[in-house]
Amino acid sequence: MDLDDYRRHSPYSDPGRHRGLLDAVATDIRTVAATVRNVIVHYRAGGVELPDDRLEEVNSRWVDRILDTDQSRFPVPLTTGRPTAERVAGCCRDHTLLSIAILRQHGIPSRSRVGFASYLTPGWHHDHVLIEYWDGHRWVWADPELDPAGDWGFDGCDIDPGAGLFDSAARVWSAYRAGAIDPEVYGVAPGMSVRGAWFIYDLVLLELAHRQKDELLLWDRFGAMTDDLANADLTLADEIAALLLEADDGDETAEKALADRYATDSRLRPGAQVRSLSPVSNTVSTVDLRVSRR
Repeated sequence: MDLDDYRRHSPYSDPGRHRGLLDAVATDIRTVAATVRNVIVHYRAGGVELPDDRLEEVNSRWVDRILDTDQSRFPVPLTTGRPTAERVAGCCRDHTLLSIAILRQHGIPSRSRVGFASYLTPGWHHDHVLIEYWDGHRWVWADPELDPAGDWGFDGCDIDPGAGLFDSAARVWSAYRAGAIDPEVYGVAPGMSVRGAWFIYDLVLLELAHRQKDELLLWDRFGAMTDDLANADLTLADEIAALLLEADDGDETAEKALADRYATDSRLRPGAQVRSLSPVSNTVSTVDLRVSRR
């Protein structure tokens, strides 16, 4: 495991000209999470009405663009209070990405984890993204989007990986292949068609991309992703999921195998472009990841 690599910014977490804003934020995880919640509000948050013309902010993709939007409204430190409805519209991935950016800016190894959370809606497993950071002794899972004032019944800044509160996409896929779960309760939200085995399959590939520091949007599609398992390479997903789980257990050989396969197999990585389905407009666009963000 190359901890030093996770100390360095990816193109997505790089704050660009806003580095000073991140330098000013203390690095304890509770302060980081509170700061991120002060800057970003979930675009579908209950009790918050965002203007329609601001909802597309959820597609901002890069931290420097998120901070451009924030600073255009509030040219002040990130810890200075912002009205909830005036924060940047984002989602769990953006809360996590900005948290990672703050920690990496201070040289703290961190990465995003893609999977499913069981604590947001009873009986449902939402696709979700957590931050995982190295505290000097172990990898710690934290959900920076969670308001600590809520009655969650667990510490959102130190989530037990064995408690079943959040399971990585790889673990969920492996459970599905073993016949141990109902895939129809895994998806974006109850009542939506974006759910089930094909969706879990796609998130295994997305989990790998995030582990390799391509922190894509949850609705980006690339390579071997599909919306129909009849067209899917199930063996590919089985192999990648197994390697991800072995790497989580500290297997350095598996970690290296993941990096090697990601670098050499075009089915597993986004390349220069991704197809992106906006959850706001429901339109599909091709995004060139090589285009300058500034």
